[in-house]
Amino acid sequence: MAEQDVSRRKFLVRAAVGAGAVAGAGLPEVSALSPPQTGEASAQAQQRPHGEAHGAFFNHDDAATVAAFTERLMPGAPGKAGAAGKAGALDAGVLNYIDLALAGAYADQQDFYRRGLAQLDRYCREKYQEPFVRLSAARQDEVIAALEEGKAAGFAYPTAREFFNTLREHTMEGMFADPVYGGNKDFAGWRLVGFPGAQPIFTTADMQNKQTFTREPIIGLQAQAGKR
Repeated sequence: MAEQDVSRRKFLVRAAVGAGAVAGAGLPEVSALSPPQTGEASAQAQQRPHGEAHGAFFNHDDAATVAAFTERLMPGAPGKAGAAGKAGALDAGVLNYIDLALAGAYADQQDFYRRGLAQLDRYCREKYQEPFVRLSAARQDEVIAALEEGKAAGFAYPTAREFFNTLREHTMEGMFADPVYGGNKDFAGWRLVGFPGAQPIFTTADMQNKQTFTREPIIGLQAQAGKR
């Protein structure tokens, strides 16, 4: 795994720990995020990378771009010597989180995303003659660095830095917020930072123990629904 990937993961993980891993203020309401799809709307749901459905807000091309972008912000790390790998944005369902949020509580940012993604596509095609998703990981990182530093040409609204900051913030939310909002799939983000999630009973020993909490997170609403 490249040094840049490692440092980026460490930054986001440290930020999540500092924020308590699950800063929930301002997160979308469940009812706003998950309107039931039936009939034609359900049938038209497109396929995301890795086989997950999308279509609450993003079309296929925009979904692929956001999936690639967020994975570069929070890249997965393969396991070494038999150890389990570390989840990245794709594993944690960050794309699903952002897609649902933009169809619900973050609907006021739909135009922001449309314009930002269009500007990103233009910038990549003019500089590299390819869209973002077709660039190598190294070139994708160059693009992201240019956005972060405000050096990417052709951005008006949102500015390059505004677009980067928003995508990074939403990636953090999708990684570490409660799974009920559509991200943090299988508690991937919580496991990454050692956050136990909601537990029905914390023993006296649990409360006094200063070591990393290793008990499995309590099963989430999504997992319960899937078993019915």
